[in-house]
This record gives sequence, structure tokens and C-alpha cells, in this order.
Amino acid sequence: MEVTEILTAASALLGTELADPVDLGGSDRSVVLRVRTAAGDTVILKAHKEQSVYAAEASGLRLTDLGPRLLAADPEHRLIVMEDLGDAPNLADLLLGGDEKRARAALVEWAATYGRLAVQTVGRESDLEVPSEPWVAKAMAKLPGFLDGFGIAPPPGLESDIEAVSALDHDPFPVFSPGDICPDNHLLTPEGLRPIDFESAGFHSVFLDASYSRMPFGTCWCVFRLPKTFSMEAERAYREEVVKAYPALADDRIWRPGVRRGSVAFVAMMSVWQVSVVQEEDRPMHRTRMPESSMRQVLRYRWEVTAASLERAQELAAVAAAFRGLLAATEGWRTGDLPRYPAFSG
Repeated sequence: MEVTEILTAASALLGTELADPVDLGGSDRSVVLRVRTAAGDTVILKAHKEQSVYAAEASGLRLTDLGPRLLAADPEHRLIVMEDLGDAPNLADLLLGGDEKRARAALVEWAATYGRLAVQTVGRESDLEVPSEPWVAKAMAKLPGFLDGFGIAPPPGLESDIEAVSALDHDPFPVFSPGDICPDNHLLTPEGLRPIDFESAGFHSVFLDASYSRMPFGTCWCVFRLPKTFSMEAERAYREEVVKAYPALADDRIWRPGVRRGSVAFVAMMSVWQVSVVQEEDRPMHRTRMPESSMRQVLRYRWEVTAASLERAQELAAVAAAFRGLLAATEGWRTGDLPRYPAFSG
């Protein structure tokens, strides 16, 4: 919808006149506006282009009060009205800034918050009004064809490894997640960290969210290297919460292989998409934010660290070999090492 249409529909939905729209950026899937009500306060309007995305976000916001308070929802116009959480900095701002202490504390809070959310919502799949869409098996199924595009023969045992990672779609430890838990989707408000994007809300394996601190941030543009101690600190903060719901996760023999499989799932999914974008030339991960990393840097970094992790653990040898093959095939990219997050580069 156009801005005027969104204002008209939202005004009718709330029963009050709305004015002074400010475009907050949104995405290719939605338009996000801050508007002023007749009473003088502000609310956030989000108009979705796809019904499935609208349904996921509306349902996810109803399931938890961790995000913005849902004020109204209009399925006919795929329109959501939310509480305005203001202009607080987000986690990406801190990671790309210069305050190490504050960024580290926020990273740990981000992880612990999702652990608490998992505990609060465990067993509530039926309360979510839309079905969760498994994606790991679909992503892993593309790996052989992706390797073929580089002239890499599938390593022996790859089919078995793909099945092992794909099993995350039916993991016995499901957790609720907003879906896109990247740093820029979290405001650091005076009341604590608040996620603001529930477009992909649903239940999935605990190991997918757990792996986010190792990647780091499996699907995000804001990707640099995290100091290993900080990454493990964030992972530990998440794990200390989720074991309250799933005590079996205290066992390293369950936890560690699970997190490694979660990492492989994200690397496989993002590799297929990102390589299609940078096949001819490299691109920045974000077009306007500085400092920047490049897609080729991130790809090679993830292939390297994930292969090394699997080799140390002697797990998923075929996947590790596939990632090593991709590193050899892209040696000519000459991207240089992925730098650390600016907050941790001192």
C-alpha cells in the first residue's frame, strides 16, 4: 500500500486520526512508519506485502510481550499497529561502535534474553496461530548442486551428513524465536533489550538460535569476527537459560554437536544465496553502514571456521571437506581476513 492508504486504514483501525508519517526503512517485504496520533503520542505502523509474513508477525507479537506491544492488527490490509519503543540504539550500533564494555554486556543480554524467551514459550506451539515452516532440509538439499557449480564433486558421505543436519527440522528441543534475531533488530531500551522484528516468528530447533553467537549472526549483514571468549560467553548465557526448559542440554554430548549442526545449516543456506550475488564481483554486506565487511570475506570466514570446528570434533567430515573445497575454489577472491567488530578491535 501507499503511505496515504496505510494512514487511512490505520486511522480507521484505531479510531483516531494519524498524521506526520516518518519512514523507518522497512524492507522489501514491508513498509514501516512512525506516525503521530490525535492525542500527540506516536505509534508504529507496519504494512506487509505477504500474507504469510503478516500472519507470522501478528501471531508472534501476541505470543510474547518481549517485543513491542501489539495495539491492533488488520488482516485485510496486512497491517499491524505496534507500540513505539523510541529511538534507542540497537545492538549493531554498539558492535560497530567503540565501547567494548557496553557492547560485550549487550551481546550477553541479547543471548540471555532469547534463552528466557525459549523457557517462557516452551510447549506453546499450539498458541502460535500460524504453522512454523521448517527450512533446514530444503537448504541442505541444495548443497550438492551448489558444489557442482564450483566443479566440486560431492565428498564421500555427504548424503549422510546432509540427513544429519536436516534432522534439525524435527529436533526434540523446539524453541520459539522471532526468526531474524540479527543485531539491528534489537533496541537497547531503558527497560532492557527488545526485539522489534517478528516477520519470521515460529518454533525451530534450539541449536539454530544457539549457533547465532558462533557464526556470528547467521543471516545478518552485521558480520565481523567476535573474540572467541565473547562468543562463548554469549553462548553460555543462552544455554544457562534454555537448560531450565530442557535439562538434557546440560550434556555437552548433546549440546556441542547440535550447535555445530546449527552452524552448518546457516552456512549452507547463506552460501547459496550470497555466492549468487557475488559470483562476478565482491559486494559490501551493507550498502550504507560503515565500517563494512564484504560478502566474500564473510563466506570464506564461515567456510573456514565451520570446517575447522567440524574437523576438531571429527564430525560431518563430508561437509567439512565440502567447505574446504569451496575455500580452494575461491582462493582467487583474495579478500583478506574478516576484521573484528570495531567494538572489540582495540
